[in-house]
Amino acid sequence: MTVLEIPELALVALVGVSGSGKSTFARRHFAATQVLSSDTFRALVADDENDQSASADAFDALHYVAGKRLRAGRFTVVDATNLQEHARAGLVAIAREHDVLPVAVVLDVPEQLCWERTQGRTDRTFGRHVVARMHRDLRRSVGKLAREGFRHVFVLRGTDEIDATEIRLTRLYNDRRELTGPFDIIGDVHGCRAELEALLTALGWTLERDDTGRPVGARHPQGRTAVFVGDLVDRGPDSPGVLRLVMGMVRAGTALCVPGNHEQKLLRKLRGRKVTVSHGLAETLEQLAAEPADFTDDVARFIDGLVSHYRLDGGALVVAHAGLKAEYQGRASGRVRSFALYGETTGETDEYGLPVRYPWARDYRGAATVVYGHTPTPRPEWVNNTICVDTGCVFGGRLTALRYPSRELVSVPAAREYYAPVKPLTADPVDGNGATVSERRDDVLLLSDVTGRRHIDYGYGTTTVAAGNAAAALEVMSRYAVDPRWLVWLPPTMAPCSTSTRDGYLEHPAEAFADYRAAGVERVVCQEKHMGSRAVVLVCRDPAGHPRFGPGGGVVHTRTGRPFFDSTARTEALLARVRAAADAAGLWQRLATDAGPASWLLLDCELLPWSAKALGLIREQYAGVAAAGRAALPAALDALDAAAGRGLPVGQLRERLARRAVDVDRYADAYRAYVGDPDTVTLAPFAVLASDGRSYADRDHGWHLDCADALVAADPAVFTATRRRVVDLADEAAVTGATDWWHELTAAGGEGMVVKPYAGPAARGGTGRLLQPGIKCRGREYLRIIYGPEYTEPERLAALRRRSLGRKRAMALREHGLGLAALDLLAADAALWRRHELVFAVLACESEPVDPRL
Repeated sequence: MTVLEIPELALVALVGVSGSGKSTFARRHFAATQVLSSDTFRALVADDENDQSASADAFDALHYVAGKRLRAGRFTVVDATNLQEHARAGLVAIAREHDVLPVAVVLDVPEQLCWERTQGRTDRTFGRHVVARMHRDLRRSVGKLAREGFRHVFVLRGTDEIDATEIRLTRLYNDRRELTGPFDIIGDVHGCRAELEALLTALGWTLERDDTGRPVGARHPQGRTAVFVGDLVDRGPDSPGVLRLVMGMVRAGTALCVPGNHEQKLLRKLRGRKVTVSHGLAETLEQLAAEPADFTDDVARFIDGLVSHYRLDGGALVVAHAGLKAEYQGRASGRVRSFALYGETTGETDEYGLPVRYPWARDYRGAATVVYGHTPTPRPEWVNNTICVDTGCVFGGRLTALRYPSRELVSVPAAREYYAPVKPLTADPVDGNGATVSERRDDVLLLSDVTGRRHIDYGYGTTTVAAGNAAAALEVMSRYAVDPRWLVWLPPTMAPCSTSTRDGYLEHPAEAFADYRAAGVERVVCQEKHMGSRAVVLVCRDPAGHPRFGPGGGVVHTRTGRPFFDSTARTEALLARVRAAADAAGLWQRLATDAGPASWLLLDCELLPWSAKALGLIREQYAGVAAAGRAALPAALDALDAAAGRGLPVGQLRERLARRAVDVDRYADAYRAYVGDPDTVTLAPFAVLASDGRSYADRDHGWHLDCADALVAADPAVFTATRRRVVDLADEAAVTGATDWWHELTAAGGEGMVVKPYAGPAARGGTGRLLQPGIKCRGREYLRIIYGPEYTEPERLAALRRRSLGRKRAMALREHGLGLAALDLLAADAALWRRHELVFAVLACESEPVDPRL
């Protein structure tokens, strides 16, 4: 049996004469979705797979689809003759464009057999001379495939070898996703052996030494793995000692290492290539000259075997010497290796004569944490889930390691400056917009962060923000929203329960409970749905403000980021009551950290009454409908009564209009329940989202409502309690009780209830995916405001039951995940622009074309 080991991410070109069995081979070894057949694409563009005049268009479409698959990281096979060099060149170009390996599998079948098979097919009408020409082309092609760029070339000769072949997909060398750590990722060592020993000791490693006392390996008692980011050599006092230690650790399986640009230059020199001996290479060569020749040979083999980068921990961690953009991770090409070794430059030089590095990390939005070195920095700084751990040890700085996954930084100082840097180590790096790292990190917002079409991977999922939606969000943010420093979170939209089929109902608790049961939820909390408007309250303990947010005691804003009140004095008065209640309830102390009592709180609330925000809407829309109905319908009924008195058959019409009059009265009663004194507002809190250095999304709703109850008890004049029921969905009596409670709430004029997973805002279902944070179940009469006075008429209700909820639910989950990610960044004290990007994306989602009545 012949085993072909093919990388699991590759573009495979089948090469063979017509009749050699390429399609049969493809069906046997690959999934149908992985195979792109030239015959199929001819049929797609010309309705005839044998129409050779359509070949140009067919291959154009085939190349396009192949590119899309490779971009998505999908294994792809091209089933065509591929006997012409220009045809193969197109495939190699596509593979290179997407940084995957091109592979050729040649099926070399005797010409006579190919001709016999061709004669047996009624859809093949060409003569024997065509097969003969193809066979000559095959002979000429085999020897050129490697030179054309195919990284692997497999030639299968004869039907026996073809039939006995097994395809085995193998991982790329950079794919070590099975290794989950924990890891100690160590920055550029540059020959500083003493500092490396000190750092490993500080990290808890035990050094292993040979008979002469030289360190030749190290092990960690807790089984940690060291990962070196490259640049082990040059400039420092003992590059051989560093190599001996790291090589021993790699051989023993206690360490991984990626190459740095200095190792690559050393390898070229050891292989006899012409290189410029500079940047510390002379010192390394001098030190190696004192070592045995076999050690130098080992060094060359070691460097030659290093892989450009590693994907670790299920793909959540990437280590490369100079970093790696998301689209290069897990790929293999010269371009990927070059970026991993050298990064990317702008083509300019700075005042020190050094190349200006393109700030790729500023644009990084990948899911994986990227740890790298290459460019020394005075201190490691997180930028978009990336961090540089080269802190210039050889230049008199420090040798630094990142502990993963805890993200703890450990470093030791250099004994001295071994090599004078061209550029002062204390120089603050500048990003591509001319802002220093520190300025950009703290409070600089750029339009480029939020405008245009953007793909965001926010940890809980991914989303694409359309350019039009971003423009709409920018309009709101720039003209109406509160200061971005205070705008730390926006509530997600809320999806309704599945549509009910019960007589007279569009929404009912039974469907809400069934929705969560289907998602694997066992326990829920049912909260009354207040007749108000969603409000986010960020309050500081100090009325003067907080360093993170700026001056001011806090904000109260709507779910689209707008200030709730036109009057600053009114906002400050409400915040003062919230601040005092939190103090009286002991909430500042309850949420204390090691640094002391909490200094700010982020609350998710409902602000009552609804008319405090929506009085204009009530007057201009709802009241107008009721007024028109109450003016027109009685007159119409009087006219119909008169017509009936004259013997006209208007009974059915009068009955219909009489029902309309009753529905209009119900409609007016429904919206009037929401009208209160807009000058007297209260807050109904139901979640404490965050405070200093903490997100509380992982707490259950019992904890959140307990905090809310403490605020209500401290100041019942400002805070309104949220009534609730906790329900085990397996307990039918509890389910029935909650359903009866919903009927009582809605019969008394209440809006309904919201059903939430008891486990809390960050709860996940049985599949491990985020759950809907809440499902609203609105009352029969409240929905009359939303869908119109006569929505309960059987024909209207039947039409409404065909409403589609998929888009609304998807938007709710997307906004919820973005909000959770924003809370995580807030707790981690991340840069303002990183937090704002997520909050902005939530607002952009609101421009999606979703039925506003849902």
